[in-house]
Amino acid sequence: MNEFLLDFEEPLKKIVDKIESLKKSSISTGIDVAQSISQLEKQLNSKKVEIYSNLSRWQKVQLARHPNRPYSSDYISRITDNWIELHGDRNFSDDLSIICGIGEIGSNSVMIIAQEKGRGTKEKVKRNFGMTRPEGYRKALRLMKLAEKFDIPVLTLIDTPGAYPGIGAEERGQAEAIATNIFEMSVLKTPIISIVIGEGASGGALAIGVSDRLICLENTWFSVISPEGCASILFRDSSKSQIAADAMKVSSEDLLGMGIADDIIKEPLGGANNDYDSSANYLKEKFLDTLDELKSFSKDELINKRIEKYDKMGEWLIENE
Repeated sequence: MNEFLLDFEEPLKKIVDKIESLKKSSISTGIDVAQSISQLEKQLNSKKVEIYSNLSRWQKVQLARHPNRPYSSDYISRITDNWIELHGDRNFSDDLSIICGIGEIGSNSVMIIAQEKGRGTKEKVKRNFGMTRPEGYRKALRLMKLAEKFDIPVLTLIDTPGAYPGIGAEERGQAEAIATNIFEMSVLKTPIISIVIGEGASGGALAIGVSDRLICLENTWFSVISPEGCASILFRDSSKSQIAADAMKVSSEDLLGMGIADDIIKEPLGGANNDYDSSANYLKEKFLDTLDELKSFSKDELINKRIEKYDKMGEWLIENE
């Protein structure tokens, strides 16, 4: 698959194509083009810095959805040892859009709750494109309560376009499942760290996103609705999603500035899709540092600080009469 797929990456693709063309001509003609290739590679790196250092909010939304971006399963395989996946909500079924299990990260046993979109048509259908049904959220809650029972910290990886809006999901209590998770996570007696690795849309993300620390990868977004959804409702035109993204302030920097996100994990140049291993190492290091900080709090302190964190979000603006 082509490394550069997005519109704003077109200048990079042109330089890469030139490099590949020179390499092929060198093989067929025997002419030494090493110096020309070196110059183009420097130009490519310079252009990458220029483009990726000045991304708009909408471009970051596009990068968060990049088809080559690492998904939860890619991170789990790189950051955990002795991973054991656990299944089922013990009520209806096993929702495969959400991966749950216990693994070792460093010297810590950790319960991981992760949304998974799937790669390729067959896998995407199996994972329901990362849109979780109520049984998925109930599976997540069952295992978070298990983690609480055995004093195991919880790591949630958020990457969803939203909770599944189908009739069956609504019939089985989608809203109730999300609301129950939000309530139960607010008072869970074990550290919870949530990391947004791609998209964080609506209640689908919030249902596993109430935590002691919400951390975003650099090129991710998190909001009550997608920019396209917002544009469709407000402007009756989904093509105005770029305007909506700016108005909603969906980027990781926006979230940090508003006090919704607690930290940002830097990504390799060009995004996490360019270097899975480095991205996973950055995520693992940030998780372990954050967990060490949270371990210093008692259970009561943990809950009180968690509630205080959410109480501080938002502002009241009172107009003078």
